Amino acid sequence: MKKLFWMLAAWMSLHTVSVQAQTAMDIAADMVPGWNLGNTMEPGPCNWLSNELDYETAWQGSKTTQEMSDFVKAQGFRSVRIPCSWFVHTDANYNISTKWMDRVQEVVDYCIKDSLYVVLNDHYDNGWIERSFSGKTEESVAKNCFILGMLWKQIATRFRDYDYHLLFAGMNEPDAAGDNSSDKAGDVATLIRYEQAFVNAVRQTGGNNATRVLVVQSPSTSIDLAYQYDVMPTDETPDAMMLEVHFYSPYNFTMMTKDEWWGYQAYYWGAGNHVAGSNYNATWGEEAYVQSQLRQMKTKYTSKGIPVIMGEFGTLWRTMPQGENQEKHDASVYTWYKTVCRYAVFNGVVPFVWDTNACKRPSMDVLNRKTLTVFNQKALDGIMDGCASVRWPYASAISTPLAARPSSSQKYTLSGLPLQEVPERGVYIQNGRKYLK
Repeated sequence: MKKLFWMLAAWMSLHTVSVQAQTAMDIAADMVPGWNLGNTMEPGPCNWLSNELDYETAWQGSKTTQEMSDFVKAQGFRSVRIPCSWFVHTDANYNISTKWMDRVQEVVDYCIKDSLYVVLNDHYDNGWIERSFSGKTEESVAKNCFILGMLWKQIATRFRDYDYHLLFAGMNEPDAAGDNSSDKAGDVATLIRYEQAFVNAVRQTGGNNATRVLVVQSPSTSIDLAYQYDVMPTDETPDAMMLEVHFYSPYNFTMMTKDEWWGYQAYYWGAGNHVAGSNYNATWGEEAYVQSQLRQMKTKYTSKGIPVIMGEFGTLWRTMPQGENQEKHDASVYTWYKTVCRYAVFNGVVPFVWDTNACKRPSMDVLNRKTLTVFNQKALDGIMDGCASVRWPYASAISTPLAARPSSSQKYTLSGLPLQEVPERGVYIQNGRKYLK
């Protein structure tokens, strides 16, 4: 038996173990749906707080816990996006505070323990880079690339040994090529340089970061701008990149909180939810618009093997004023969430709902983290029903939850990724045992 063991060990040292690689698209299929730990790890600077760890509750009142992560998973979410500031926690040499890094790692670990996917980003961060496009110069762009690389080398090094459940996203909403930009092409070129600095910094740290899935943002995280411009940086690791967009349309329904001279709020959205004679029916941006927006992502990205995450989306849930129809509004909220999620999944886009724990209408919030209860059941039902109403459009080895797969027959790589088929030669795991073929 010992002789056989050493023969196998010698063979493995001389031969590359061939196992089926999992792509970003494989992983994306397993991430649906996603949820945001919003307004929690991204506040800053908070000069009124002496302890930087108190930043976590500066914009909302609940400290993140393992029980909170457990609750999020129990509602059916498969992924958590952690918006996070880093630059505001650095010293003069751009070294990230160890105390802050430790706390972020604790929060990540809560989710990883629940087998949730985590998207960890650099989120706004006092706008140091995301608001740097106006008035940009070669000197300012080069400096920002250097700082972004410094930050991501530190983050990536700390999380280097984490497996494929952790994804990195370079920024949040880079204010590039927007309506007020006078140099849209230059903005896009600058954005690609920033994203390239992010990719290079992570890859250079090695370990699992050599193949980790990385997420880059479209200009202004706009779907239309993602379709209009080529925005992907280069990456030596194949099939390990995702694009991020955000979606809050139509504005009158999703974000508008008072009537203006140019138009009314929209309380009612969706063909079946309009109220006859009301000034508050949506007049644009309904089902056909959502479908056309997300189809653009399939045409340019997902059909070519580049998955897309909708890193933020959401709409206000309001208390109707006297004379308006609360039931129809509630139905509109449900229909909007269901429609957005349905067309997202249908086109290979992973939806992450925005959730800030304010839990006071008008609000986009879904979960109450303080009481670990559902704040907006209509929204949650819409998300889950929409995601369940269609199949992920691309074949994947990990398109169903691991818990749903029979352990006696499912085979895995050494890194824990499920295999569609056994490799012609190499090592795989089945039912808790290693097999050499």
